[in-house]
Amino acid sequence: MPPTQRPPHHSVTPSAGHTAIVTGPSRPRTPKVQEALDARDALADVLSQAGLQLPAMDVRTPWAGDGEGESRYALVHLGVCSAPVALQLAAVIAKGVGS
Repeated sequence: MPPTQRPPHHSVTPSAGHTAIVTGPSRPRTPKVQEALDARDALADVLSQAGLQLPAMDVRTPWAGDGEGESRYALVHLGVCSAPVALQLAAVIAKGVGS
């Protein structure tokens, strides 16, 4: 499934204490959450154009107790990727900065 069409989800990463954003039409979005969702989608789009996909990208609030309506800010979580994908990402970034 493309990153911009992720199903609604909700999870807590205990080690970081962050809560994944639940997306869907019934949940109001704060401007900061919307900004993070837009940034995630924009990054996913350009990575896709470069032939890369970070499959674990999502948006999270900084504290496990924050609901989407109370979020003071949100973070774009890039998730984990394999070593070959990390090397491809490094090559794309290096090419972009002229290395």
